[in-house]
Order: sequence, then C-alpha cells, then structure tokens
Amino acid sequence: MLEWSNRRDWKSRRGAIFSWVRIPLSPPFVVSSNLTQINVMPPVYEIPLKKLPASLLRAVLLMISLVGLMACTAQSISTEQNPSNGRFRLATTTSLYDTGLWDSLEPMFEDRYGVDLDIIVGGTGEALEAGRRGDVDIVTLHDKVREEEFVNQGYGVERHPIAYNYFLIVGPKGDPAGIDNLEPERAFREIMRQGQINPSKIRFVSRGDSSGTHFREMLLWQATGQDYESVRNSGGWYLEAGAGMGAILTLADEESAYTLTVDGTYMAFKEKLDLVSLVDRDPSLVNVYSAIAVNPENHPNTNVDMANNLIKFLTSEEVQDLIASYGFSKYGRPFFIPINGEEPQ
Repeated sequence: MLEWSNRRDWKSRRGAIFSWVRIPLSPPFVVSSNLTQINVMPPVYEIPLKKLPASLLRAVLLMISLVGLMACTAQSISTEQNPSNGRFRLATTTSLYDTGLWDSLEPMFEDRYGVDLDIIVGGTGEALEAGRRGDVDIVTLHDKVREEEFVNQGYGVERHPIAYNYFLIVGPKGDPAGIDNLEPERAFREIMRQGQINPSKIRFVSRGDSSGTHFREMLLWQATGQDYESVRNSGGWYLEAGAGMGAILTLADEESAYTLTVDGTYMAFKEKLDLVSLVDRDPSLVNVYSAIAVNPENHPNTNVDMANNLIKFLTSEEVQDLIASYGFSKYGRPFFIPINGEEPQ
C-alpha cells in the first residue's frame, strides 16, 4: 500500500492512467481553518492493468470515468465558492499529459513565475467545457475546429499553436485487417468491413469521450462516407471505452484491436505494448497542440496575466527547444515538432 504523503506527490500521480490503475480507499479531502488548509490524500492500492481481464478492465475504466466526472463537478463547485483562491489552473488533454511532457514543464514554470500550477486532465471536450465554465484559466488542446469555435464564441482569447505531431492507426502485429500503409480513410473502411464479418478477430477501440482524438476519428469516418452513428452501432467489432489515451492503448493491446492514437503517447507506451504503428504521417493525421487563455470578459476571476505568462513560456525559445528534443534521448526521435505560434506547413 502506498501513501500520498504530500500534495506534490499527489500532483505527480494525478490525471492520466498509465500502465497501472490506482484505486483510492477514500476520496481526497481538505481540512481547513481560518489560517491553514491541509490537503489530505488517502492510501491507494496499485493494480497493473496488464493483469486485469478485459471485462474487468472495461468496468474499471467506466468507474474511473464516473469518478472523473464527479471530480470535475466538485472542482466546478469549489471554483464558484472560492474563485480567488490564488491558484493557477490549466486544463490539458490526456494525449498530451500521458507523454510526460508536463512533468518537465510544470516545475520549470512554477519556479520561474512563483505560482502553483494545478493541472486538470481530460479529453478536449472536457477541457473546453471547463474553460466555458471558468473553472480553469487556460486550456491546451488539439482540435483546431473546436478551438476556433471556442475563441469565436468569446470563451477564449486567442489560439496559440505550440507543437504538433501525428495521429496514428495502431493495431496487432499480425495486422489481420491488412491495413499497413493504407491511406487512413481506406484503412478505416477495411477495419469496419472485416470487423463486421469477423468481430471476434478484428476490433476497433474508440476513445468515445468527445476528446480531440475521438473527434478526429469521427472526421475520418465521415471521410469514408459513413455516418458515425451508424458506425458505432454496427456491431461488436466497435468498442467505446470513454477513457484517456493511455488507457485506450492498454485496452486495445489487451483486445488485440486497432485504435487511433497520437504519436507521442504511443511512443511513451510502446515498450509496454504489442501494438504496432500501421498508418501514419498522412497529411490528414497532422495533430496540432494549442494554448488558449480563458476570456476574462466572461470570467473576471480568471488569472489571465498568468495565462499569458504560460503562453509566453510555451512559445519561448528555451521551451520550444525542450519540446523539439523531448523523447529523443530515450526513443531516438522527439515526441513533438515545435511550431512557436505558427501552423505547420
């Protein structure tokens, strides 16, 4: 049994699901007085996902999704009751967080600006909703269409691209659907065709959570000429998990299934997986990450000055150089390509 002995240790463990699932024995709670506030974290048990049968793994992922929803609700209530609590809050996506990049950036930013950065991790849809409610000061996302909508509707100030990589279609080494090196749309079409014929052998695991990855998947299905609702209801070959990117990769690996993932996240998990990259580097799979400050005209209590500091930090030469080399020493190539505010060509 492990103890979360302090808040810093809790912050290093929060958010994304890696190759282990951590189940707290009770929820975290706060002991407050007029002078102090103490964060009390419960003991947890760690269970390796690889040891869970697929049926139990799905149940665990569902439980985690429900806990995450309750946590977001609690965060929203806390923000409304105490909006000026002096914290700086970022909502980011699981595909970005699961690479470990924020583990490097967070202490750098905190030390430079003397601020305590709280990172809330979820899908792009959840991050955008947190921004609309004013629960966070800034969002980092990877869904240009919805990001521009977020800004145009007045919820965000301006979109600042910071880096990009690629979506990938990964699957079992044997590639039973035969999609290796196909165009993405043709690969999706072939997975669906053969999955409907032989759903016990050919399966596809979807994020199913309104994340940036899920939204890109829906666009790819649309490009095949398929109605997405028809796809998701077309048989047992199509599995919706409603979980983060790391958990989806683990589930797809357990099920010997195909899935759409992100280059950097896949590389971070690759050593633990039997899945291989089959379709990549296509122009339709470019994946841009951006930072957007929440508009203080809608939420006056947001810390827009610190949000602008984070944008300046992320687009600085020092951090862009860090992004350009992140992952190279261990994996032989970086997880991201820096773009410093510009769209990739």
